[in-house]
Amino acid sequence: MNFMTIAQVRDESVARVILVALRAHGFHPMEQGDGGLPGVPNLFGPEGVGINVPESEASDATVLVEQLLKDMGQSGT
Repeated sequence: MNFMTIAQVRDESVARVILVALRAHGFHPMEQGDGGLPGVPNLFGPEGVGINVPESEASDATVLVEQLLKDMGQSGT
C-alpha cells in the first residue's frame, strides 16, 4: 500500500487530533511510529509531523484535514 503525505503539522498534539479524526471518519492514516527503521520511531522534523494516508484516500482525506486545521486555527502545508 502506497502512502501519500497530505499535510505537515507543526504542533504534534494537533497532529494527534487529526489522526484520530481521520480514523473516526473511516480513513486509514499511517501511525506516527510506522514507516521508520525498526526500533526507531519517526522523528519530529523541522517541517513538523507528516499526515500520511493511502493514496486511494488522499483526495477525500485532504478535504477533511484542511477543514479541521482551519477550524483549529492552524495552518498546514
